[in-house]
Amino acid sequence: MADRRKRNVNWWVAEEDGTVPSWDRAAVAVLMDIRDELQILNRLLACPNFTGIPETLRTIARHTKRKKKPRLKVVKRRAA
Repeated sequence: MADRRKRNVNWWVAEEDGTVPSWDRAAVAVLMDIRDELQILNRLLACPNFTGIPETLRTIARHTKRKKKPRLKVVKRRAA
């Protein structure tokens, strides 16, 4: 069975003669597209590699941080 929704392309809900049988058909097509995108987001949010990205970036930032140079002590001489 072919995918009648034509995912990720511009789809037409109208018949070949240009008439729209009902606006409900258009609404259902939009809801199906939204559902597909939400399923992709749910798969990403369940992936430990995706949810671990912030901690990985913090670790990289910690390890690549430049070390501060020690301040030189200024020795004051007494006036003679």
